[in-house]
Amino acid sequence: MNAMRKQFAADDTLPVELALHSTKNLQAELPDHLHDWHEIIYVHGGAGSFFINHTFYEMQPGDLYLIPGNTIHKTLPHPDEPLTSSVVFFSGQFVQASSIGMDASYSFLQCFDTARTSRSYKLELLSDERLRLEAVFNDMQGEMTAKQPGYKQAILLLLKSILLHANRKINPGNRWTPHASRPAWLQNALNEIETRLLQTISLTELASHASVSPSYFSRIFKQHTGLGLTEYIITKRIMHAKELLTETDSTVAEIAAACGFESLPHFYRMFKKFAGLTPAHYKRT
Repeated sequence: MNAMRKQFAADDTLPVELALHSTKNLQAELPDHLHDWHEIIYVHGGAGSFFINHTFYEMQPGDLYLIPGNTIHKTLPHPDEPLTSSVVFFSGQFVQASSIGMDASYSFLQCFDTARTSRSYKLELLSDERLRLEAVFNDMQGEMTAKQPGYKQAILLLLKSILLHANRKINPGNRWTPHASRPAWLQNALNEIETRLLQTISLTELASHASVSPSYFSRIFKQHTGLGLTEYIITKRIMHAKELLTETDSTVAEIAAACGFESLPHFYRMFKKFAGLTPAHYKRT
């Protein structure tokens, strides 16, 4: 499972990465990934599905996706129409720290907070908005390539301009569009897991609710989410644990129990496997 955690180059002075006009097909795409950095994805062309948190979206040219850190996501490119996208990865802490001394009531990460709260991660851009965003991506790439004096400050300003417009644009009412080739029971199962995440959820039970066999349920579930059912549930619990570790004063033992783990050693093993750090280390970072 370590392959699912995307790694970034270590540059504390500019924790930002850009992948401009990257084309992905079924063979080139990562199975899935999970990381602590925020991610902005803009679709230039092609088609496919995008699984974010527990919802599916149909990717189209002009779509903009806002993925908060610590969110399961996986792209499934169309076999005949490879996806071309530009992606910015960045540290949310870096952006927040760079804004100290400015208006304390304004957050450049508001769009990500809204996306997480509303569980709506997609924005559809108008033609003029698309042209403006593409120009900003090109400018960022130019700064990264040329590395002229002040290029890091320039990249940060360009990133903030994207976030500023996303904050103004974001609408919690955006919703995903069902895809005919994806069974309706799969979304129902994902919703049920979301509402019962800390309870015992069995494959047999979910398959019964979907009126399919357990083996078929497992195959379709992994095909569309990139994770087996057990891996998916544990990953979601680890995501919840990471939030509690950073946002509360609860002990590691209390958090393990609150997240549905049967024992503290089991929690430690799973957290290290899925997050790459021990819970205590993660809490100190």
